Amino acid sequence: MRKWSLEGKNVYKYIEDACMPEPAEDEVLIRVMACGICGSDIPRVYETGAHRMPLTIGHEFSGVVVNTGSSVNSSWLNKRVGVFPLIPCRECPACKQKKYEMCSDYSYLGSRRDGGFADYVSVPEWNLIELPDNVTYEQAAMLEPMSVAIHAVRKLAVNSQTSVAVCGLGTIGQFIVMSLLQQGVHNVYAIGNKTIQKDAVLKIGLSEDHYCDSRNEDVKEWIREKTEEKGIDVYFECVGRNDTVSLGINIAAPDGQICLVGNPYTDMVLPKNLYWIILRKQLSLIGTWNSSFYGMADEKALSDDWHYVLGCLANGKIKPEALITHMFGLDEINLGFEIMKEKKEEYIKIMMINI
Repeated sequence: MRKWSLEGKNVYKYIEDACMPEPAEDEVLIRVMACGICGSDIPRVYETGAHRMPLTIGHEFSGVVVNTGSSVNSSWLNKRVGVFPLIPCRECPACKQKKYEMCSDYSYLGSRRDGGFADYVSVPEWNLIELPDNVTYEQAAMLEPMSVAIHAVRKLAVNSQTSVAVCGLGTIGQFIVMSLLQQGVHNVYAIGNKTIQKDAVLKIGLSEDHYCDSRNEDVKEWIREKTEEKGIDVYFECVGRNDTVSLGINIAAPDGQICLVGNPYTDMVLPKNLYWIILRKQLSLIGTWNSSFYGMADEKALSDDWHYVLGCLANGKIKPEALITHMFGLDEINLGFEIMKEKKEEYIKIMMINI
């Protein structure tokens, strides 16, 4: 089979005659049909490397089951599936409460074991979610970032009248806006700095007067005017930088909530004056990571983030494919990595299609 192999930092090789993986007794073999590049994949390839190498990365993928291990329910064979990439230990305190996304000893497809930038990958049966016929492979490959966005939204108290600002309009930020609009939140404000981001967020339903281009607007003054000096009730920080965290603290309303979504680029520093603002406004800072998934057989399954998102997809309530700006075959997906690393072109979601 074909695969991309991360051999070391900045050593990424295309292999055409790799060995086919053999599924363990509790695993299935998936023919990968679509796999998205996550922003976290770029430093993993070019700067930090992965937890072990060589490794096939890619954790946003979907496909079809072509083989099953000896203890796997054979009904999975030929099923179209999405894949929850986190493999929990099921023994730590978080796992015993079924808070698998907070597992302290997890494995992870695409960063700790082989992932989706290959023709085939072995996946534990527990991590599968069956796709309805009207959900495409491309849509299913976006279940992971959509669920991350939903997980953040569901952690906060948001209703139709809540004023919400989303700062950072990459894939996750776009999905947060999409989710809020789909839930009928009226006062959603988006803060971005790329033309392609503006075009995309307007296409999914945001009104133009609710978009702030931080390249040519004073964001604090813009928010002050939009909210009649009240400030923002809920702020989603989807960038991971000191200045955008500070912005949220400054524009938050009294008793406001700040949800930290973006992976940090560097150490985060909290100056004393911002600390005072947190105290005096009695702000809530909330962290979020990953998404909830209970497995198909669990009695709580239908309440997790993944099944919630899958239901929205099946009902046509959200259309994530609108955010796909580039598609490449498996043999050319390195071009997508280069676009993201070197900022050669504007992009939102770059995806490998293996159909």
